[in-house]
Amino acid sequence: MYGKAFAPEYQGALTTLSVNSSLTDVLAAGTEQLRAAERAGRHGEVARSALAVAEAHRRLGRIEEADRAWKASYRAARTAGDTAAMAWALWSGGTLARQRGAFPLARRLLGLAADLGERGGDVVVRGYSLAGLAETGRIQGDYAAVGRLHEQLLAEARQRGEARHTVWALEGIAQIHRNTGSYDRAYALFEEAARTAADADDRRGHAWALRGLADVVSARDGDTGRALGLLSEAERTCRAMNLSGALAYNHKMRGNVLYRAGRYAEAREVYERALAEFRAMSEPRGEALARLGLAKSRARLGHDRAETAAELAGLARTVERLGLRHAREMVALAQEEFGAAGASGPGTGPDGESRTESGARAEAVR
Repeated sequence: MYGKAFAPEYQGALTTLSVNSSLTDVLAAGTEQLRAAERAGRHGEVARSALAVAEAHRRLGRIEEADRAWKASYRAARTAGDTAAMAWALWSGGTLARQRGAFPLARRLLGLAADLGERGGDVVVRGYSLAGLAETGRIQGDYAAVGRLHEQLLAEARQRGEARHTVWALEGIAQIHRNTGSYDRAYALFEEAARTAADADDRRGHAWALRGLADVVSARDGDTGRALGLLSEAERTCRAMNLSGALAYNHKMRGNVLYRAGRYAEAREVYERALAEFRAMSEPRGEALARLGLAKSRARLGHDRAETAAELAGLARTVERLGLRHAREMVALAQEEFGAAGASGPGTGPDGESRTESGARAEAVR
C-alpha cells in the first residue's frame, strides 16, 4: 500500500512543499530560505535550500542557474560535512547533465551520488541516483544493460511503499517495452503508473504516464482522438505546475500522434513549437527528436528532397555524437523512408510495404 507521494529533494525548512507545488513557488521559497541560511552561516541549510533551487531551475529549463545552484549545494554540504546532502547535490548535477545531453558526466556524477548516498545511510538518494543511471542508459537505448536495474529499483520502491519512485520505475520499464514493440505490456505498465500516481496525488508522474498511454493508443490502436485527449489532460497539469520540460515533450508527442494520423500540417506546427521550447531550455535530445519530426512532416508536405536529406544527415551526426542509439535508429528509418528508398512512395519502404508499424516503433516517448 502506498502513501501520498512526497518530494525528498525538498528538505530542511522546505519539507512543507508538496510534490505538486508549482515550480515558481518552489523557486521563490527556496531562494528565500537560501538567503536566510547564507546570512546565518548555516551551511547544512544552505545545501538543502540550494538543492531545491537547483531542481526548480532545472525543471524550468534554466540550465545555467541550475548548474550554479547544485554546485553551491555541494560546496555547502561538503563544508557542513553532510555526506547525504553531498549525494543529493551530485544527484541534481547528474540529472542536469543528462538533461543537457552530457551523458558521460551524468553517469559519473550519479555514480558518485549513489556511492555517497550509501555511505551516508540515505537509501532514498541512493535509489534516486541509481534510477538516474538507469534512465541515462535507457535514454541512450542501452536497454539490455539497464532493464534489470529498472526492475530492481521497482522492487525496492514497492517494498518501501514509495509511490513516486514506483511510478518512475513503472514508466521506465513501460518505455523499454514500448520501444521494443511490446505495446500491450507497455500499456499495462503505463496504466498501472497512472493509477498509482493518481492514488498518491503525484500529478507530475500522472502527467508522464498519460503521455505514455497516449503514445501507445496512437501507435497500437490508431486512436488519435483518445491520444490527443490524454495529452491535453497531461498538458493542463504541466502548465499548472510550470513543468517546462514535460510540456515540451508533451508537445513533441502531440506532433507524433498527429503525424501518425496523417495530419502533417498540424504536426509540423506542433513540432515547431516543441523545437522552440527545447532550444529555450538547451535540451539537445528533445531538440533532436523535434527536428526529426519536423523534417518528416515537411517531407510529407512536399519539402525539397535534397534539403530533407541534408537535415537528416545532420541529425544523424548529432544523435551519434550524443550517444543516442534509439534516436539514431529513428533517423536511419527516416533516411530510408525519405532518401533513396523513399522513391517507392510516401509511407512505404523499398518493397512497397507500409512503414507505419516500424516508424511508430522507433519513436521515443520520454
